[in-house]
Amino acid sequence: MVATAATASLFPISSSQPESGGKNSSKHGGGLGSVDMHGMKTKSRGLQVKTNAQAPTKVNGTRIGVMDGLNLKNDDNPTSTAPRTFINQLPDWSMLLAAITTIFLAAEKQWMMLDWKTKRPDMLSDLDPFGLGRMVEDGFVFRQNFSIRSYEIGADRTASVETLMNHLQETALNHVKHVGLLGDGFGSTPEMCKKNLFWVVTKMQVLVDRYPTWGDMVQVDTWVAASGKNGMRRDWMIRDYKTGEILTRASSNWVMMNKVTRRLSKIPDEVRAEIVQFFVDTPPLVDDDNIKLPKFDDNTADHVRNGLTPKWSDLDVNQHVNNVKYVGWILESAPQPVVENYELASMTLEYRRECMKDSVLQSLTSLLGNDENGSGDLNLVDCQHLLRLEGGGGEIVKGRTKWRPKYANRLSG
Repeated sequence: MVATAATASLFPISSSQPESGGKNSSKHGGGLGSVDMHGMKTKSRGLQVKTNAQAPTKVNGTRIGVMDGLNLKNDDNPTSTAPRTFINQLPDWSMLLAAITTIFLAAEKQWMMLDWKTKRPDMLSDLDPFGLGRMVEDGFVFRQNFSIRSYEIGADRTASVETLMNHLQETALNHVKHVGLLGDGFGSTPEMCKKNLFWVVTKMQVLVDRYPTWGDMVQVDTWVAASGKNGMRRDWMIRDYKTGEILTRASSNWVMMNKVTRRLSKIPDEVRAEIVQFFVDTPPLVDDDNIKLPKFDDNTADHVRNGLTPKWSDLDVNQHVNNVKYVGWILESAPQPVVENYELASMTLEYRRECMKDSVLQSLTSLLGNDENGSGDLNLVDCQHLLRLEGGGGEIVKGRTKWRPKYANRLSG
């Protein structure tokens, strides 16, 4: 296009104007010499120029045409057509300017975003720009950040305990994946997959000092340690990303189960060699709660909820109910006045057996103590829970929860 424009500026080409009448000087409109419709060549003063010809069209009875970027207009004086020069062959500068402006604005936006991230204290760390997690503390602690979404909060305008439990589970799995031990199973190492083994939680203890709210950024740290000869302990700590305030502490115990026989298994030496290098020698983050709860059933329980059945979405990849789902089922039978006027401060869950997709469950709750005189004492409300197969079947989960009064500033804040 540039060569053609330069040639045209040195050798002006006079082009004939299409007639506004009914006769043509040639078969195909004339004015620029003969036109070969197969080769699309036009001869003019001995100079051959290939053009993309377009048939003239009529607008309000006047024929106009465009050929090789040159506008052919029908004026009253057909001999006043300007010669084809370099100037009138220049591109449309308005379109070029618009393209340059668009590119400039896009680049400016990217720079502003980078500068914004460095100034916002609640943005993710530069070492973890996508919130996928990273190793800290010499590679023994896995750290991941989460933003509390609007669909993760409840009627109290705070994140639900199920939300916190999901964050714990997510960081545990990402920890295993980050260090390269995630096999084909759900948290199983490569050697565990070869032996049809997977982890099951036997005990979970959670202490909640404060619940985050919508838009808060939380930082979750997790690490693992040995628990007896054939178990593993995993601890978590959730902090407020801005202030560093500790919001939640949790400890859990895990053992291995055979996927085929559904029986507990010892840790094979091959598996132990995979995981022992990541163990830390620290005490549990939450002191073990060994309080023995009294036995109770649907005849002695204060509140009973029957007919709880798992949905397909409640199952994990190992075809048993996700342990976070048990928390929701336990709270199904919690007294409504407690749920409305108190918030969950701590929880201890003991997992006894699996819950399969065809199970029908019963949730039972009994009050162990509360402020019965209504004096406004801040004593905790103590509850014990049992989740079992309906009809007096086997125990699925036993638990204990402690509740503290809700504060007005937390509800209005």
